[in-house]
Amino acid sequence: MVVSKDNGQESIDVESLESINVGIVGHIDHGKTTLLQQLTGKWTDTHSEELKRGITIKLGYADTIIKDDNDKALRYVSFVDAPGHEMLTATMLSGAAMIDAALLIIAANEGIKPQTREHLMALQARDIKNIIIVQNKIDLVEEHDAKRNYEDIKKFVKGTIAEKAPVIPCSAQQGVNIGKILDEILKFEIPKREPGNPLFVVARSFDVNKPGTKVDEIKGGVLGGALLKGEIKEGQEIEIKPGLSLKKENQLIYETVKCKVLGIFKGKYKIKKATPGGSLALETSLDPVITKSDNLSGCAAGLKNELPEISYNVKIKFSLFKEVYGLSGHEKVTNIKTPEMLLLSANTSITVGSVTKINNDVLEMNLKIPIVPFKNENVGIARNIDGHWRLIGWGEII
Repeated sequence: MVVSKDNGQESIDVESLESINVGIVGHIDHGKTTLLQQLTGKWTDTHSEELKRGITIKLGYADTIIKDDNDKALRYVSFVDAPGHEMLTATMLSGAAMIDAALLIIAANEGIKPQTREHLMALQARDIKNIIIVQNKIDLVEEHDAKRNYEDIKKFVKGTIAEKAPVIPCSAQQGVNIGKILDEILKFEIPKREPGNPLFVVARSFDVNKPGTKVDEIKGGVLGGALLKGEIKEGQEIEIKPGLSLKKENQLIYETVKCKVLGIFKGKYKIKKATPGGSLALETSLDPVITKSDNLSGCAAGLKNELPEISYNVKIKFSLFKEVYGLSGHEKVTNIKTPEMLLLSANTSITVGSVTKINNDVLEMNLKIPIVPFKNENVGIARNIDGHWRLIGWGEII
């Protein structure tokens, strides 16, 4: 039997342990956060508004080490808990940029819902092929209803990237089949990690100091996110783009931030260097005022002078879905036109902009918030429909 609860031994060499980032996605109230608590022992809805409303608003994180029956560490897993609410599609897309694999949660008592479809399309837009479908809340339905829901799921994923994904019946609330899910996570293929200069995408930024902390005990600002390629070491000088937004002569400008990496944390483990796989927290030399309240979320960090220049213009080779997912009915995706406003999700950054030119399957956009453009990077494209951003396609930066 495979277990996930880390017994707290600090002797585990997490730097050399196989690591993977797994997203937990699906419709609101289908049990994502409860499942994550069963897998890791951590409740990720810690934001005050989340506790009050009972939904995930920001990206949640929890790490675990999967072990065998002899307590041997097999794999380090960082889970990203993405919001399922229809108004938080942009946040979900930024989380999808960090993951290598996904658990798609579908409640057996409710079945396939609009955000179930939209989240599956988001995984396709991000080219996430490692997927497990968790048929949750089987304790709330009769056996024949669970079987019918299973058949509905198989029909739903036919012809998609999740067509061959295993479907695991589960009750997160009762802890049923948690071990089976962990077994399947161990089967996920670890993606080939790209060498070269490091690219760290920032999903959250924090001030970890509690009120009243003594001056000589204040910790530097912390960046939370994932390393997509290369390796990053304690003591390195890095730069962060687009960086801080500042008003100058009534115009909003972005200023690159430079700092030193003072510490690297993989969950509770402090490490000297990090390679891709697993969510990371970088303690920096930045004043924590700069990083508090997610001020630097959506940025990219790398070695000094190695990141591309920020850009307010982007050219994308795109593909559109046949229909708009996330709606209760069926609505075809109409062609993109100039000067339409679209939402663009690039890595963990979210921006909006107007379409300035379209030529067959290539579009150009003028952005309100600049991005750090990486050639061939996958991006999600969303359109405002009835006041909500809906995913309509994907593309790659050219």
